[in-house]
Amino acid sequence: MLELVVFVCGAVVMMLEMVGSRVLAPYLGTSIIVWTSLIGVILGSLSLGYWWGGVRADKNPSYRSLSLIIVASGIFIACIAVAKSFVLGFLQDFIPSIRLASATATIILFAPPSVLLGMVSPYAVRLKLISVENSGNTVGRLYAISTVGSIIGTFLGGFYLISYLGSTKILFLLSILLLPVSFISFRGDKVLKAALLACFIALMIMAGSYERHMASTGYYDIDTNYNRIVIYEGRDYSAGPIRIMTTHPSAMQSAVRIEAPNELFLRYTRYFRLATCFKPDAKSFLILGGGGYSFPKYILEEYPDATVDVVELDPKVTDLAREFFFLKDNPKLTIYHEDARSMLNRPGKKYDVILVDVFNSHYSIPFHVTTLETAGKIRERLSDDGVVILNLISGIEGDEGRFLRAEYRTYKTVFPYIRLFPVSDPEDGRVCQNVMLVAAPTPREPHGPDARNPEYRAMLTHLWTKPIAEDMPLLTDDYAPVDSFLF
Repeated sequence: MLELVVFVCGAVVMMLEMVGSRVLAPYLGTSIIVWTSLIGVILGSLSLGYWWGGVRADKNPSYRSLSLIIVASGIFIACIAVAKSFVLGFLQDFIPSIRLASATATIILFAPPSVLLGMVSPYAVRLKLISVENSGNTVGRLYAISTVGSIIGTFLGGFYLISYLGSTKILFLLSILLLPVSFISFRGDKVLKAALLACFIALMIMAGSYERHMASTGYYDIDTNYNRIVIYEGRDYSAGPIRIMTTHPSAMQSAVRIEAPNELFLRYTRYFRLATCFKPDAKSFLILGGGGYSFPKYILEEYPDATVDVVELDPKVTDLAREFFFLKDNPKLTIYHEDARSMLNRPGKKYDVILVDVFNSHYSIPFHVTTLETAGKIRERLSDDGVVILNLISGIEGDEGRFLRAEYRTYKTVFPYIRLFPVSDPEDGRVCQNVMLVAAPTPREPHGPDARNPEYRAMLTHLWTKPIAEDMPLLTDDYAPVDSFLF
């Protein structure tokens, strides 16, 4: 039965690693830095477990010890489910460096169970060995079975469990799963294991009850195939009740005023309206990134003759926009559920306006939509007198502006006309804020009725007029260290 033990523990390791990305995402994001910390710490923990398991097995191998190792790993996994919000909230508040915060969080939450799970295979090998003559076959077979378990755990977690159950329930499920595995390896300590099983089931029921209670108050914590999304309701002193979608606790990815769902509530979304100042006769819009679909709804209401195509990677986000953000079907609205770059790579119709608002989490932008090649694909999809607007979260000057300066230089290679409009502070280039990058294939000045509107004129006064340093490299498909520039 040791084959079954190493198989299940191998599957649990990989499911734990995948769930780890969802546990960390709302607090630390989903950047390559977070993934690096998660993978590196878990691999290091497994290595320590392999060594320690081998040492312990050589000293005093017993099935009871193996059983206790498995039980302990299940307890530590359950502790992740209970303590994750407190630990991550504390680290987010007191460790400003995302590299240090993500590594520390992974060590605290995921290293203990990973070390224990790493001990299982070498311990099982020692118990299985009968003679030196067949040791190679025994070691190879058990590690192969463990690896097959890891492969199945990867596909099971990525394809099904995360999107259907959510991270907290999966953590409790993994804890409960390890208890019968420990019973298989050693049938003693029945009372203790039964008590632990009862505790885990009680905690899982309590977690489910808590989720239902939070949903009744307007708070929803949802795992999709691509991200972990939180939706909750709040109140703005001037706008009244609002509903918010976020993938990061310190930011709003989308928000809607419940009493006026087609208004643009978030300030940066209003700056997308500059498109009609640079292209007053715009009739066709392509929007990369759906979120709560605030701007598509606005365009369809304010410009009845316009058509809007939206590219949103995550179908669940669109479902949530329909359920919580008042998105309705419209014959002039077409939604593509695919990666923005994949859509741009195909030949297709041209657009008067292309808006880019694509993020993995609060700051992190998928590198492959920032590159010179992507800018070229956008140019191919843009009409000759069209305009592109990118929403970037960055500074402009200093270390805080490295990403923006790299993106500015990249787009300048494709689009001769570029302007920057910082949303919050048009004077301080070191402030990290929403910056709207407006690009066009031909020079033009704002004109038309919208450009004469006082509200639009106020936004146009945020034009960045200071020099922009050309000290950053072009971003290409081959080299685009976006996360390094941002963090």
